[in-house]
Amino acid sequence: MSGFTIERSLLKGLSVLMCLAFALGVAEAPAFAQAPALSVDSFSADFSAMAALKPLVAQGKGKIGVLLPETTTSARYTSFDTPYLKKAFAMAGMSADQVLITNAQGSEATELTQAQAAISQGATVLVMDPISSGVGASIETYGKSHGAKVIDYDRLTLGGSRGFYVSFNNVTVGRLIGEGMVACLKDWNVAKPQLLVMRGAPTDNNATLFAEGYNGVLQPYFASGRFVKVGEPAGTWDPSVALTTFQEQFTAHPNINAVVMPNDDTANAVISYLRTLRVPPRRFPTTGQDATLTGMQNVLSGFQCGSVYKPIYLEAQATAALAIYLRAGAEPPKALVNGTTMDTTANQAVPSVLLTPIWVTPKNMAATVVKDGFVPAAKLCAGGLASDCKAAGITP
Repeated sequence: MSGFTIERSLLKGLSVLMCLAFALGVAEAPAFAQAPALSVDSFSADFSAMAALKPLVAQGKGKIGVLLPETTTSARYTSFDTPYLKKAFAMAGMSADQVLITNAQGSEATELTQAQAAISQGATVLVMDPISSGVGASIETYGKSHGAKVIDYDRLTLGGSRGFYVSFNNVTVGRLIGEGMVACLKDWNVAKPQLLVMRGAPTDNNATLFAEGYNGVLQPYFASGRFVKVGEPAGTWDPSVALTTFQEQFTAHPNINAVVMPNDDTANAVISYLRTLRVPPRRFPTTGQDATLTGMQNVLSGFQCGSVYKPIYLEAQATAALAIYLRAGAEPPKALVNGTTMDTTANQAVPSVLLTPIWVTPKNMAATVVKDGFVPAAKLCAGGLASDCKAAGITP
């Protein structure tokens, strides 16, 4: 064989190899080239950002399982999380049978069973709001052993092995509660503030983060003697338990004239009791969180200083987007995974999508919860609150 023939054969072989390499490169590129660069600020009330994820949905494999915890202490999971998550996935191009959403109704055994069932039905990604860190860790171990990626949704699993966490910045939530109390004590002219500081359930890591936030704000006031911390009893998310705890504390310490509460429902239990004692409006400050209808009515009527609003439609979209990235095997953008949250049990910083909460008072109620449709104006302004709504610029 002549040198020319050998050279031509080598060139031809090299050309074939280059073509194959190019073809393989093109085949692999879309999973990354077409991945949209979404951030925590990309999402809005119209869910329009989700459409950018359609190429990733087409490339992804398997179903996405969503495990919600209960409906007893918060109606949000039925009224908001479920429909918002469904809408977010649908707007991204996922069909109804590709998304499995379940609610464990407060049973840890049920939540684990639902996780196992989702994986058996083809889920490659699990989104989980754990009832407790114990069952959360079990689900994450099971998911990992079956090749499923797990996202902690709204609550962090302590001692878990999930890859990511999505929530609002919960220390900021607590800080807003603390700052809201400070402002309220001043605005309502409460002399010599005597505060009862109540917490959420000790099994919920969010409650710990909330407490970190509001205690950080209030501690300097306690240390200086401007405020007095009368007590900080064991926490709960159960309104009836919270009421019993408050009554016990108030009986033992009748000087209490303000109470820090990290939840609207538990706050409402206390407010209802104070009303039976004929405590007038703008006299006994309370705080809250979740911006519920009842909470907003208590704010308007002067029995609650404000409430932390966490737009769930933003959390649902951010979570759906992250799950779609993972399902497609694509790296989530750093602008989406914008922080870390410490798992103090596992001593691990968990990559996190952290959204920004809002403190709601009569001054911004119309522009936040009412504008978003989170609290219907007609219901909000019912029951003798028409004048309060008018003063706040809210039209039923």
